[in-house]
Amino acid sequence: MTDIELVAQLEERSRNHADRVLRLQGVVGVEPFELLIFRGFSSSTTHPTRFDPDAAVLPKGTVLRCAELLLGPLTPGDESVLAGPMPPADLLAQADW
Repeated sequence: MTDIELVAQLEERSRNHADRVLRLQGVVGVEPFELLIFRGFSSSTTHPTRFDPDAAVLPKGTVLRCAELLLGPLTPGDESVLAGPMPPADLLAQADW
């Protein structure tokens, strides 16, 4: 499974969990990369995100390395990590979010 397919599956699953935020971290080349997924939508906190919902949210060359499941909505400085860090694909294997 590619990282783009993984993100699409995580977006789909997050639609049913409005109180959860997924944080995916990795790199684009040598630059740090972070993506948040909430209620089926993805947005990068480190790189521009296109306005086109059909366009891939991962810049070319992105490698996802780590994922966390957080209690949403996020409150800066007071995050509740429910699971992780873990490999991103492990979030799909978790039966209970």
